[in-house]
Amino acid sequence: MSALHVTVACVIEQGGRYLMVEEDRGGARTLFNQPAGHVEPGEGPLAGALRETREETAWQVRLTRYLGLYVFHTPGKTFHSHGFLATADTFLATPLDPDIHATHWLSLEEIRALQAEGRLRSSLVVTRIEDALAGRHYPLAVVRE
Repeated sequence: MSALHVTVACVIEQGGRYLMVEEDRGGARTLFNQPAGHVEPGEGPLAGALRETREETAWQVRLTRYLGLYVFHTPGKTFHSHGFLATADTFLATPLDPDIHATHWLSLEEIRALQAEGRLRSSLVVTRIEDALAGRHYPLAVVRE
């Protein structure tokens, strides 16, 4: 039986570049991901997306649209990942989560190059950006907490 994990991720674009985190996943090299993480007990996806982004990037963001529910399977695990579009409002200069090495503003081409090198945490990183660019997103009101 597969364990279910509920996660959130944010696509945050500014000037044609996307906010990414470089994180230590216990391997020989770091991986790149959008600000993302697990929804905590008693927390909804909207609050989880804001919290994870703040903890991983030190940015206070404003959620603007819902990208949808992405289902991702790994051996023994199923992830239901809620994707959001967000706007970076205020840099808080707070410490980052211990597993985060750095944050970067990267172009889609740079992100695709990382994907080709096998350095993205998930194939959903590019999928979420492509969905955002294609206009496949919805009002936040579709998420009822």
